[in-house]
Amino acid sequence: MKIAIAILGVIVALLGVLFTLQGVGVVGGSPMSNTMTWTVLGPIIALIGVGLAAGGWAGRDR
Repeated sequence: MKIAIAILGVIVALLGVLFTLQGVGVVGGSPMSNTMTWTVLGPIIALIGVGLAAGGWAGRDR
C-alpha cells in the first residue's frame, strides 16, 4: 500500500509543477496560463505531493 501512496504523491507533485509552470506562463495554451491563482496553488499542490511521496516511502508496513 505504501508504494501506491508514494506513486500517487509523485503524480500529485508533477501536476503541481505543471500547474506552476502554466501559472507563470512557461506552458501556454490553457485558461490556466498566466494566472496568479495557479502560480500560487501549483507549488502548494507540489509540496503536498512531495509530502505524500515521502510519507509513502517512509511509512511502515502492516
